[in-house]
Amino acid sequence: MKTNVMFLDCPAYMDEQGGTRCGLPAEVQYRYTVESSSGPLESAKIRCPRGHWFNGPVEFLTWGHSVQPAHRSAPTKPGLGLSRPPDASA
Repeated sequence: MKTNVMFLDCPAYMDEQGGTRCGLPAEVQYRYTVESSSGPLESAKIRCPRGHWFNGPVEFLTWGHSVQPAHRSAPTKPGLGLSRPPDASA
């Protein structure tokens, strides 16, 4: 059985100053393509274990790692790490 699960780092901000990101692995639940004036955009719906969810072009769902991810015990408040797990068919 072959499974293709994809994860992005959760881009949610955990503070009001925008200095801390969630950073937990957010599962890509659905992938789709959106047409734009400059061509098709790869898009996705993602959700992390803290309950943050986002829907949009993958390039806007990824973030640079210059901002520190939140500590695991950070409280939850109510957008580059594209990674894939090892191939399970090996």
